[in-house]
Amino acid sequence: MNGELQTLRTFVAYVEDQPGVLNRIASLFRRRNFNIVSLNVGRTHEPGISRMTVVVEADDDKARRIEANLYKLVNVLSVEDITKQPNIVRDLALIKVKAPPEKRTEILQLCQVFRARTLDVGADSLVVEITGTQDKIEGLLTILAPFGVLEMVQSGTVAMSRGGIGDAAKSIAQEKPKVAVVA
Repeated sequence: MNGELQTLRTFVAYVEDQPGVLNRIASLFRRRNFNIVSLNVGRTHEPGISRMTVVVEADDDKARRIEANLYKLVNVLSVEDITKQPNIVRDLALIKVKAPPEKRTEILQLCQVFRARTLDVGADSLVVEITGTQDKIEGLLTILAPFGVLEMVQSGTVAMSRGGIGDAAKSIAQEKPKVAVVA
């Protein structure tokens, strides 16, 4: 390796909403020995198109190779590395914490500081939802740990560049088939 620092890189890829696309992309990462830190796939406002957010540890050279390899896949419509652009990055976590009645108020106040929402109140537990950066989620987990975290689940990262339409989304909008209107 050339000594270049590996950092977390965030890629946005628009793909055809077809069976097997996720498997082909995951297999590409496996074959090339690229470790996926986070992967999230969801529908877009365009029918038949899904958007993937992939977070990978990579230097500049590896990032260029990842993008080039993604473009080789038939079902990949466009790819953009938004790491160095102003962007918005969010994760979602659900955390179930032990909350006996005498500690419940304290836990709820701590959750308010992090803008976490209470989703469920059980006899001896609470389920809270937090949305934000990885640091924010880890901060809440650290604060709740002394009470006893019973369960936790976290989504993959979703990311979007700030400002106008991103380059990857722009190329999708330009490729949209024109529909003839018959009067």
